[in-house]
Amino acid sequence: MKKIIFSLFAVLMIGGTSVFAQGKYGPDSAECIKYLSYYKEYFKQKSYDSALPNWRKAYSLCPPTANQTMLIDGTSLMRYLIGKNSKNAIYRDALVDSLITIHRTRAQYYPKYAVTAMNNMGLDMINYIKDDPQALYDGLNEVIEANGEDTRANIFLFKINTAVSLYQTGALTAEDVIEDYEQALAMISKMTPKNDIEKQQNDKVKTDIESLFITSKIASCDKLISLFTPRFEANPDDLETVSSIVMMMGSTEGCTDNELFLNAVTKMHELDPSYNTAYFLYRLYNSRNDIDNAIKYMEEAIAYPESDSLQDGAYCYELATACFKAGHSAKAFSTALKAIEYDPTLAGKSYMLIGTIWGSLVCQGNEIETRAPYWVAIDYLVKARNADPALAEEANKLIGQYSTYFPQTGDAFMYGITNGDSYTVSCGGMRAVTTVRTQD
Repeated sequence: MKKIIFSLFAVLMIGGTSVFAQGKYGPDSAECIKYLSYYKEYFKQKSYDSALPNWRKAYSLCPPTANQTMLIDGTSLMRYLIGKNSKNAIYRDALVDSLITIHRTRAQYYPKYAVTAMNNMGLDMINYIKDDPQALYDGLNEVIEANGEDTRANIFLFKINTAVSLYQTGALTAEDVIEDYEQALAMISKMTPKNDIEKQQNDKVKTDIESLFITSKIASCDKLISLFTPRFEANPDDLETVSSIVMMMGSTEGCTDNELFLNAVTKMHELDPSYNTAYFLYRLYNSRNDIDNAIKYMEEAIAYPESDSLQDGAYCYELATACFKAGHSAKAFSTALKAIEYDPTLAGKSYMLIGTIWGSLVCQGNEIETRAPYWVAIDYLVKARNADPALAEEANKLIGQYSTYFPQTGDAFMYGITNGDSYTVSCGGMRAVTTVRTQD
């Protein structure tokens, strides 16, 4: 907001501060009490135009200690005047200055309500200071410095939005905005919501801040690596530092495939282990085609009691798919079966995967031993089709494909087996009992 010459009203406000120490009602207590009474009567009736001159007089005569309500009502009257004089830029700016002054005065003289006063000041700044991002940024910083983790969560969102605007004009550096972003998320994480609704609101603000930062594309991956590498090396065992690195780099596109990120996630899991951090490490190692470490961390995630059976089932299915792609067929087979144990609703998908695993095996041996895995594959594809009719088309297609690899009846007879016989298949570290099927 541009610096302006105060209006007569603002001067009166400042004049009122000279008698703050003159007693509860000031040197002219009778006049103070009189005008407090006058304005309140009009204010109660919402006759703000009539209340205003009496309120101005009360404010000029009474010290802030006379009545906190005078200050609270004053903010309402200022908002009324600001709306009424929206087209008079100079007078409107003076009114906004006065509104902010009232909030600061309340915070100073009524410390029990200072947090509320400063939060209200922040909200009024957001509403009324729209043409001067630097003034808004400085004002919101003042609120946050005063209130800390008691700051209203959405004030952090508007601060980050303003910081992005200042970065775009060159007033702030990328490092400045990154520090503001880290501060915002750290403060919101420390907040203690009063109820579930407030918690949901705070979580939404946090998500909005993350989305805003990501879409702003302020920090390139190279910049983050150069910024965070010395921080990590200086404080590798500081959970807040490590978590911030993971959060920032994880939310930046293409910034997870580097040693700093991997080391930070590994350290975060070491300092504050959970199934979430274990799963994150699984994904990192799997993306690097390091299936052994991927398996290690996914099994660790599944073992945590905090993850329920449905989550464990989903993890098992995901791990089974990864193992199959990496050529670990036996591990994929056993893990897919575990997925069904944890979550029976995954039976269709898991049986489908198992059928594909058996159908892709290349086994050594005679004419029967090399073809027998297709019998097992079809057994599981039929199970998949029965468990989930939505998979019927895909399952039938594979069944038709694998059936062409059945041995001829004559070849089976040569090995002493016929249609319908029970047959045990052992291949690739897997074992299954199936039924002999031949082609005519």
